[in-house]
Amino acid sequence: MAALPERHPNLFEDVAEVLVTEEQVRAKVAELGQRISADYAGRPLTLVSVLKGSLPFMADLMRAVTIPLQIDLMEVSSYGGTATDSSGLVRILKDLSASIEGKDVLIVEDIIDTGLTLNYLLRYLRGKNPRSIRICALLDKPARRLVDLQIDYVGFTIPDRFVVGYGLDYGEVYRNLPFIGVLKPEVYSHA
Repeated sequence: MAALPERHPNLFEDVAEVLVTEEQVRAKVAELGQRISADYAGRPLTLVSVLKGSLPFMADLMRAVTIPLQIDLMEVSSYGGTATDSSGLVRILKDLSASIEGKDVLIVEDIIDTGLTLNYLLRYLRGKNPRSIRICALLDKPARRLVDLQIDYVGFTIPDRFVVGYGLDYGEVYRNLPFIGVLKPEVYSHA
């Protein structure tokens, strides 16, 4: 990945527009937490976060869920693509810490675009014999979808724009923005 150019010390200046405000994110996470709690009432749930981007979403979502739950983390790497695209070729960098056999599992994702990485992950996790497996994504970008996926819980459907913030990054930067913003093209078009 190419190094980021020297940019403004203020990350906000690299954002062309705010697509989803901090308040909208907060309200949607609360709504998703209520829906998930109702759907899994009486059944323990395992949330699986795909690092690193979904970490802020996972942290907020688990606090919005009111049923007993466990969490686990995975880290995957798509390789062979560009800095702004996923190839769908996946390498697991960090696997689950505990067995999910016989458990209800909810994969927590920050964004689903092509769906290639998540499609691989679903097949991989199904091989571990969970009772059920569903998907919760904060952002869905269907314009870029290359595989058919059933996303059970969607926060926001967004257009095909390069977004950062609330865990989403470019070159490991911008994850700490409290909103979902469209990154100015000149920030990433040099790569």
